[in-house]
Amino acid sequence: MSSFQHSPVVPQELMAEILSRLPVKDLMRFRCVSTWLNHLVFDPTFVKLHLQRSSKNTHILLTFRDYENDESRHCAAPCSLQNLLHNPTSTVDVCHRFNHDYTILGVCNGLVCLQDSYRGDEFEEYWVRFWNPSTRVMCEDSPHIRIRSGDYNYPYLFMFGFGYDDWSDRYQVVFLDNKSQKLEIRVYSLGDTCWRNTLTCDAFPALGLHGAYACGHLNWLALPKCGSGYRWATVTMKDLEIFSYDLKNEKCSYLSMPDGLSEVPPDVPVLEVLKGCLCLSHHQGTCFVVWMMKEFGVAKSWTLLLNVSYEHLRIRDPHGLPALPVILCLSEDDNVMLLASYDTAEFILYNKKDNRIDDRELFNEDKFYFFSYDYVQSLVFPYRN
Repeated sequence: MSSFQHSPVVPQELMAEILSRLPVKDLMRFRCVSTWLNHLVFDPTFVKLHLQRSSKNTHILLTFRDYENDESRHCAAPCSLQNLLHNPTSTVDVCHRFNHDYTILGVCNGLVCLQDSYRGDEFEEYWVRFWNPSTRVMCEDSPHIRIRSGDYNYPYLFMFGFGYDDWSDRYQVVFLDNKSQKLEIRVYSLGDTCWRNTLTCDAFPALGLHGAYACGHLNWLALPKCGSGYRWATVTMKDLEIFSYDLKNEKCSYLSMPDGLSEVPPDVPVLEVLKGCLCLSHHQGTCFVVWMMKEFGVAKSWTLLLNVSYEHLRIRDPHGLPALPVILCLSEDDNVMLLASYDTAEFILYNKKDNRIDDRELFNEDKFYFFSYDYVQSLVFPYRN
């Protein structure tokens, strides 16, 4: 009888397979049940298995800045796609407000990259931290990057991006040191003790400070054919490209813009990622237009995702074009999307299949700079195991 009581009812391998399908919140609670369960949650093999089992394209990390008590801070709200689509205001109300002025660089496999900085009279310092909202674990600071403020003049700026190289299983922060006539690329991988130089190429005027991560590449809008004295009003379509850095091969390339973009918009377009695909948002006349690259790196895969007039969206700016709306998420069939409009301080639920507004919700004007990232609840820890 004693022998029977101490025999495992379920083999550990089968138990791990079953547990890999449970939510992160439950697994974190189970750690106190036994030493084996506590070790399992931290085991790299189990962490990868759980990530593979986690549902994709069902969650979003909504980020925004919130002005409160005379200071602005970033906030982050992990949420389900359905909750965000149908209850955006309630989602915003339940968020994590950082007690420090971090900048959010990106999100990969449930891991959030936060950037911190110090600005002096002659130099600036930048460093990053990694944070997992599901496990509530945050790592220590990375090594610092120090730059001389006088070395950078617009439009030659430095830029950051956060991505994941699945070949080496490394989470990487990329720093584009864009000054003078050369662009130096430095990379910091989670757990490293320093930033390492990987590539040097021709510098280019920068149109976005934070890279958009898709399919193992970090991407920035660029003007490789323009010099330091360019003016946006004189830019042509042949000047505008997407600078893409390959995390695995440590090489760079340029991606073409959509063929349907016949003229350069009056304001700089916005490059983002929805459902793992690069998206380009811009003004076109009095319309809000969004393109999606269905197959990364294939120019012919650019697809018109949205073309809707501001009048139909009831977004107006008496001084000209409104601020560019932001697409926060898409329904599973891509027919319904949630937009954030700063000019009207509204969330707009737009049904593009039927060309109608399904819902509108006001948000507090103290909340601004909304952005969203594909998100998955994971056990990935913000340090190297």
